[in-house]
Amino acid sequence: MNETLKLGLILFIITAISASVLAVSNNITAPKIAEADKLADQKAKTEILPQGEDFRPLDEERVNEIKKEYPNVLEIFEAYKGENLVGYTIKNVVKGYGGDIEIMTGISTEGKITGIKVLNHSETPGLGENATKSYFSDSFRDKPVDEELVSAKEPKGDNEVQALTSATTTTNAVLDGVNSAREIYNSKLAD
Repeated sequence: MNETLKLGLILFIITAISASVLAVSNNITAPKIAEADKLADQKAKTEILPQGEDFRPLDEERVNEIKKEYPNVLEIFEAYKGENLVGYTIKNVVKGYGGDIEIMTGISTEGKITGIKVLNHSETPGLGENATKSYFSDSFRDKPVDEELVSAKEPKGDNEVQALTSATTTTNAVLDGVNSAREIYNSKLAD
């Protein structure tokens, strides 16, 4: 019995020291990670809506109202060039093959998709992971937001985008995210 207590106490001390080291390292790195995420988010906004110079969060009350109908929305930003509103960035999350996919969609005030970016995913390397490749994301650029987007092996129509070979679930998930952003723009943001 004494030996068991001794081993238990040693294990407890080792666990307590390990937990303390992890807590200290988390406190040191958390602000740096948050800052890196913020910079990556800003870069993504600039990439998908290049005409925007200043990105301002949409009024929190409006975002919360939109989230009631579209719970997958994470954030919505207005993009300005000078004092002129030039578009919106809409970040949402959808279910892919390997888990959640976080997507940001840029939409101009002219009603065109200016770009998309897959920010985070757990998709299969070499298949669903191709959603981050430019040949896929570029196929969304300049698509009008007035009709639902669909995928095609060889896109020809105004509402067709490139399908990912052998990654139908990922393709459909990204389409769901972009089509959701398109619907939000049409029903809640467009003037």
